[in-house]
Amino acid sequence: MPGIGYQDSGNEILRVQDLQLSFGGVQALNNLSFKVQKGQITAIIGPNGSGKTCALNSISGFYRPQNGKVFFNGNDITKLQPEKITRLGIGRTFQNIELYPSLNCVDNLMVARHIRMSRTSGVTGFLYFGWAHAEEIMQREKVEEIIDFLKLEAVRKMAVGALPYGIRKRIDLGRCLALEPEIMLLDEPMSGMNLEEKEDMSRFILDIVEEKVPSVVLVEHDMGVVMDIADEIIVLDFGRKIAEGTPTEVRGNQKVIEAYLGSTIKQNTS
Repeated sequence: MPGIGYQDSGNEILRVQDLQLSFGGVQALNNLSFKVQKGQITAIIGPNGSGKTCALNSISGFYRPQNGKVFFNGNDITKLQPEKITRLGIGRTFQNIELYPSLNCVDNLMVARHIRMSRTSGVTGFLYFGWAHAEEIMQREKVEEIIDFLKLEAVRKMAVGALPYGIRKRIDLGRCLALEPEIMLLDEPMSGMNLEEKEDMSRFILDIVEEKVPSVVLVEHDMGVVMDIADEIIVLDFGRKIAEGTPTEVRGNQKVIEAYLGSTIKQNTS
């Protein structure tokens, strides 16, 4: 049940409330609070070491904050294990690609479908008959839908370790999508990409919010991308939130301009 002080706005899917996370004497998150609305892309920005990934890790259960709460659909998930949080509907990608390089695209996406295979026992799965066979066909149909959606048909049977970096990042996004989450936490999905690859990934993320997953939390260093696709932006500095608002509001925040965006935003607004 929601904790004391929780107030659901009616369109809210995720709330982070007064999170504190420390590693020894290092304060990674300092009373961090924000909320995510359904149907929106919420971006978290800030320099290296500002706590962006720590925030995602705390939401998804990989880190256990010393204080504070995380609410998903009104329920306190702060102390749940990552697997249970995933099953509830929170999908996650990481900064580094965590695919199986020797497996092809289809098999990498099928790995994510295991949480939806509730009726297959170990015996029926091993012998591959009855419901196990029917269920695999059903799960493969879901995977093929994602392959078509992300335009991966040409590489569907290729080992992902031999594929270009940008394609592997897209498959990583597809694996998160295969979880059928209600919200996706994307940790630098465009890092290491060239301009064309970033444009493609931006379009896919926008299409995902419109057609597949109602909400996205995005950690990204490319300010041009963030300003183009985000509905709400949260700015962190040493684990503390220093600004929050629409791209227009953040673009005009003098503290943000001086500390993070500098000449980039000044050039774009000149």
